[in-house]
Amino acid sequence: MILGDRCSRNCQFCNVDHRELLPPDPEEPERVAEAIKAVGLKEAVITSVTRDDLADGGAAIWAETIRAVQKLTPDVLIEVLTPDFQGNTAQLDLVLNTHPSVYSHNLETVPRIYPTARPQANYQRSLAVLKHSADSGLITKTSLMLGLGESMDEIKISMQDAFEAGCQIFYAGQYLQPSKAHLPVERYVTPDEFASIEKTAYDIGFEFAACAPLIRSSYHKEGQSELVRNKLRTN
Repeated sequence: MILGDRCSRNCQFCNVDHRELLPPDPEEPERVAEAIKAVGLKEAVITSVTRDDLADGGAAIWAETIRAVQKLTPDVLIEVLTPDFQGNTAQLDLVLNTHPSVYSHNLETVPRIYPTARPQANYQRSLAVLKHSADSGLITKTSLMLGLGESMDEIKISMQDAFEAGCQIFYAGQYLQPSKAHLPVERYVTPDEFASIEKTAYDIGFEFAACAPLIRSSYHKEGQSELVRNKLRTN
């Protein structure tokens, strides 16, 4: 996770710190690249807090980090999981133009629950971010966390929305309450229901899906890397 450990937003499902925000560290891109090389990773997921306080939303640091990793470890698959940059396509393009292996931005939940779970975000804006990525030719991914009170019909509608926006990869997992101060779990989705959702994802047309209680957006189910490498070779 880059751009610090403090977020400018206050999503009601997230346990990231909300204290006074600190300036970005200009040396962070090189440190991230060096850490990935030192560990010997073959694939890396880079994410960040949301930095609405910064003039560019942190996009420059994002781009520098991706380029630093690409330079030091050119064979590593880089999946980026970014905030929405408030829908600013110029900022988003700074990230997309570095050509990460996979671009991911999470819808997180269904539209009806956004005002409660993500009061500073916007469902349509997040869909537009995904579409902009897909239209730029990148492998695009999104995820939902389930158990906040969404219906199965709402889940399917959001999956269809994501597919129509151009997403090729879809993940879904169970929401777990980080603390008593966060949104409660309304329901634990059963493994059978998750299996049904994964089947629905493939029926809709997603090229890869991973849906299970412990799936998280940064989790790589066996098969995703193979799909990504094959698509990168043919593009």
